[in-house]
Amino acid sequence: MGSNLSVNESVQVVIVGGGFAGKAAASQLKSNGIPFVLVDIKEAFHHNVGSLRASVETGFAKKTFISYEESFQNHFKQGRVSGINLEKQMVVLENNEEIHYSHLLIATGSDGPFPGKFNKAATKEMAIQVYEDLVKEVQKAKHVVVVGGGVAGVEMAAELKTDYPEKEVTLIHSKIALADVELLPHVRETIKDILLEKGVKLVLGQRVSNLNELTFNIVQENMELHLDKDTEVITADLILCCTGSRINSSCYIDSFGDKVSSNGALKVNDYLQVEGYNNIYAIGDCADLSEPKMAYHAGLHAKIAVTNIIHSLMEKPLKTYKTGPVTMLVSMGRNDGVGQFNGYYMGRCLVTVVKSKDVLVSKSWKDMGQKMPK
Repeated sequence: MGSNLSVNESVQVVIVGGGFAGKAAASQLKSNGIPFVLVDIKEAFHHNVGSLRASVETGFAKKTFISYEESFQNHFKQGRVSGINLEKQMVVLENNEEIHYSHLLIATGSDGPFPGKFNKAATKEMAIQVYEDLVKEVQKAKHVVVVGGGVAGVEMAAELKTDYPEKEVTLIHSKIALADVELLPHVRETIKDILLEKGVKLVLGQRVSNLNELTFNIVQENMELHLDKDTEVITADLILCCTGSRINSSCYIDSFGDKVSSNGALKVNDYLQVEGYNNIYAIGDCADLSEPKMAYHAGLHAKIAVTNIIHSLMEKPLKTYKTGPVTMLVSMGRNDGVGQFNGYYMGRCLVTVVKSKDVLVSKSWKDMGQKMPK
């Protein structure tokens, strides 16, 4: 890996989706001299690990969007993939343009509500401005309610209380335990302790019954949130939704039939190849693997898939991907955090240094060969 491989002119890898898996694969293909085209609806990679901080800190959003074109030049094409023609080996864009592939990397990722995700066809400047507008709404708000207590929800509540300790922040979660079920019980308890230390009010084991009637991300006075197990009405002037993540499957669901699992992810073998296709790989969130959907895993998938494409061109044995003990670091504002590494508890001070201080934005800029703005 890292030295140019001599390939014939028929080789072209097409990467559908430029999230953590897609941009990592593109960087590795570039460094190995393998012809590729990366397709994404946005013109910039979104380091969404930092999106929650970009929602509370003025000027941080510009650090979370990194130009594809500057990193990959004419190997990047902005567009929406509407379908995949398996017979002709073509990726079809919304404008009916077709891109031929010898190998296909599907890295469409997952989608969810803003601010945790931003999956819109937008310029870099437009995307940054959307987050800056939210920062202004947060600054105006007196009582912010975060709906959803998974990893995104607890990180959002912690970011709010870190930057605005005077604001009232309530987190509502449908389960009793916070964050991801794959985390160690001690990690989940520490997350709860941190939120309580910061002054977040926790409403656990209840759902918001009128969620579809509420307005998100914009300050409105006296918005009422009704709970499914309590007559109490929670009143807020800003509601941030951190629930409902789903696989982005629309561009391939019609092509792969029974290779698509019930949640929309693609079934893969031990080499991360889509079942039945030795030149098509699924990586990142859209790969049907029994592990948390995380940027960390997406990077591991990309490395295996690119290695296997190179090995297939060299007629060498393919490498297998095995899910291992969970590694997950949870940033609880820039001054706190907790997590686990390879299944072992990782303390608050260490996680703060490793992840929380800059939520790994500098790593993404370095990976894409660019200099991060100040």
